[in-house]
Amino acid sequence: MIEFILTHEQTLRLGVFLGFLLLLSCLEWVFPKRVRVQNRLLRWGNHALISFVNTFVLYLLGPLIAVSVALWASAQGVGLFHKLNLPVWAELILTLILFDLAIYAQHVATHYVKPLWALHKVHHTDRDLDASSALRFHPVEIMLSMLYKCVMVVLIGPAVFAVILYEILLNCFAIFNHANLSVPRTLDRVLRVFIVTPDMHRVHHSVIETETNSNFGNFLSIWDRLFKTYTAEPRAGHEGMTLGLTEYQHDQTAHPLWSFALPFRRR
Repeated sequence: MIEFILTHEQTLRLGVFLGFLLLLSCLEWVFPKRVRVQNRLLRWGNHALISFVNTFVLYLLGPLIAVSVALWASAQGVGLFHKLNLPVWAELILTLILFDLAIYAQHVATHYVKPLWALHKVHHTDRDLDASSALRFHPVEIMLSMLYKCVMVVLIGPAVFAVILYEILLNCFAIFNHANLSVPRTLDRVLRVFIVTPDMHRVHHSVIETETNSNFGNFLSIWDRLFKTYTAEPRAGHEGMTLGLTEYQHDQTAHPLWSFALPFRRR
């Protein structure tokens, strides 16, 4: 199994990503949570183009991507795990936990460090929220995020297959969390004890600043509770809340050129 993952890493990641994106897009079509305020095809086209540019940016990074760095770290014996000689199962679990904590910390930083927020607010100017919103990240933020994960790989020294699995998990949960999906309230309450649900993450996309600066988690919900950044429900309710940022409530937010240029605008 591990050899299969390592051999077919890129195909596996792409296949799971596209399959999960299609699945959640179909589910939210049948079981929508909110009524859309923008044209679906225009938004999806915008997000598809942003995703294409981001893929090209990662290609330009060459070996400076998490999986390649993990291969190098493994060959060189670099990182904490190479010194501890942990069982495979323990290393896998710790990798998922430590990486998820690192991504939580990174997400918090993108909201409070001004240059990072200038990039990250491209993601928050989406006036609707659905599975495609997981694609809406500025190329420079994608590049910095990958370099950050490379640093984490060097410090931790996880097994290559563990890095691949977390990258797959990260992508799948980004799609799941942003889905415009109506999850039964009882099920949502049970799930969010352990993982971040669409209702939990949707609060993070509220125009109300205190709600925007909460619910930063991607996979495990424990970090927001542990670090006191958890908000259970939006003040206006999920159907009544306004998504996006107050100063960007216009249709230009669905255009790719506007999205690419936003971090460099004065306002």
